[in-house]
Amino acid sequence: MSNHVSGNKLIEGEDYYLSPEGYKVFTEKYHLKRGYCCKSGCRHCPYGYDKRTGNFKK
Repeated sequence: MSNHVSGNKLIEGEDYYLSPEGYKVFTEKYHLKRGYCCKSGCRHCPYGYDKRTGNFKK
């Protein structure tokens, strides 16, 4: 995975934050900037994707 979205570097606290376990968690703002749903069941998915059902809630 690249650390770039549309040629811009990721900004900690804006595009992502680190979980207590040390994982990079992408924010809703990052997902909207990326412009599409990756269907990975992301914690802050603005597209409403539910990984358990494979459907969009919104």
